[in-house]
Amino acid sequence: MDNTSGSDLFVIILLGFFLMLLMVSFIVIMVIYHRQRQLENRQKMASLQAEFENTILNVEKEIQEDTLSHVGRELHDNIGQMLSLAKINFARSNPESISEGRSIINQVIKEIRSLSKSLNVDWVESISIEDFIKRELEKLEVAEFCKTNLTIKGEPLDLPQDKKLILIRIIQEVLNNAIKHASPTKISILINNDQIHKLIQIQDDGVGFDTHAQSEGLGMSNLKKRMKMLEGEFQVHSEMDKGTLIKLYLPK
Repeated sequence: MDNTSGSDLFVIILLGFFLMLLMVSFIVIMVIYHRQRQLENRQKMASLQAEFENTILNVEKEIQEDTLSHVGRELHDNIGQMLSLAKINFARSNPESISEGRSIINQVIKEIRSLSKSLNVDWVESISIEDFIKRELEKLEVAEFCKTNLTIKGEPLDLPQDKKLILIRIIQEVLNNAIKHASPTKISILINNDQIHKLIQIQDDGVGFDTHAQSEGLGMSNLKKRMKMLEGEFQVHSEMDKGTLIKLYLPK
């Protein structure tokens, strides 16, 4: 009887030991798994952060390149012409011509100050998305490229400077695509920031395109990628001869 009790006790202790060993092994495995997941998440976050920073740098470079091209055109076509007119007026001896020359020089100074501001992307911080879009549409109207319309619903959009910079570049790229490829007679933009939506909608009545066979030149994949960097969504709807509708959904 004593031998049987001793054997049972030994079996119980042995089972208890194996059970404890199994539990310890399980805990160790869970700790290792958890640490691996933490490491993977950290690596993923670092990769996303690096990608985001790289996107910011690319956007800044693109905007600066566009700005330099704009400055070059302004210096050649606008300011150069104004300086030539000032020179002609100063070459004349009558007071009216000299006064006109001074007036032109003052205008040249204003234009140069405006151009110097545009060379720095810090202007992004001082302008709202709404005002930026108004300015872009006004350029199209002044150039008599096409008619434009802007509708604003809800509160003004509020984004950090880095994300605003990406969004501005996306909007510029969409408008550039319309200008280069769509031949529209009208471009309409809706900004809707209410309790349900945070949306920028850009629509043109141009030639449209087949979204299933879209050209890589349109850069749609790049636009989608940049919207993902904003944790938003990019949608495009288009048909041949029926124009294009692009929706930029921002996170609430």
